[in-house]
Amino acid sequence: QVQLVESGGGLAQPGGSLRLSCVVSGMTIKYSYMGWFRQAPGKEREETACIKSSSPSTWYPDSVKGRFSVSRDNDKNTVYLEMNNLQPEDTGTYYCATVFFCDDPREVTATHWGATYWGQGTQVTVSS
Repeated sequence: QVQLVESGGGLAQPGGSLRLSCVVSGMTIKYSYMGWFRQAPGKEREETACIKSSSPSTWYPDSVKGRFSVSRDNDKNTVYLEMNNLQPEDTGTYYCATVFFCDDPREVTATHWGATYWGQGTQVTVSS
């Protein structure tokens, strides 16, 4: 049984930082692309970052580029999302998932990069 468990969310002040972790069990992520998504209240889930199996090939939307960084530790079967200079608009539930694609979603026909296994999410709130 494949499970993804996110952690590291919480309350941060504007300009602050958080580091999210996604620990995967039941499969090895060594050959998998991994994605991070977020969903703000009342909004659709959106692609936030992804990393190919052969890092450091990554993709970010303009909204987080230069502030967020995705990385992976295959030995620990874990994916990370380092978030810096957080802003109130970064508030939402953050999910990780195994995905089939890692590219601009506008160039990919599959919804959410063809995500298969999802974590339960971790809440990030950015507020002063």
